[in-house]
Amino acid sequence: MKNEILHCGKILIEKKLTLAFAESATAGYLTAQFSLVPHAGEFLKGGLACYDAELKKSLLNVPQGLIDAFTPESMEVTIAMCRGLTQLIPADIHIAVTGLTCPGGSETNDKPVGTIFISALLRGEKLFYGHFCFQGSEEEIISQTASQTAHLLLNEFQKIKDE
Repeated sequence: MKNEILHCGKILIEKKLTLAFAESATAGYLTAQFSLVPHAGEFLKGGLACYDAELKKSLLNVPQGLIDAFTPESMEVTIAMCRGLTQLIPADIHIAVTGLTCPGGSETNDKPVGTIFISALLRGEKLFYGHFCFQGSEEEIISQTASQTAHLLLNEFQKIKDE
């Protein structure tokens, strides 16, 4: 397991924060990796793998207009997924991920394979979001996404005051 994820888990437990995921591009990988942290049950609420755009709409209430205007793999859709997740899984932190891990999606010259969008909310307020472009195989892109998500969380934890 990656050290960043282990460290995130320890901080989540220390700060008594809970976490939930809505995953498209990573298809449950983030939830699985965070579940491997010792005592994950103290912070991990669960996750939804919404690989298909129809699930983004039906489960997470992502408006069809956003998908049509920006594609299923976009920051706008990722933010909407994150907001929709807050209605389904009670948690302190909600994280959503979309992107292109292999050819056949909405890739363009401006949005090539390897493009990933991450959005997170802390208690319903914007915590962070990011647009990244990773290189490598599908598995490598997904692994890099997990590391980047943990890295972003660690950066944000430094800003959260002890309660």
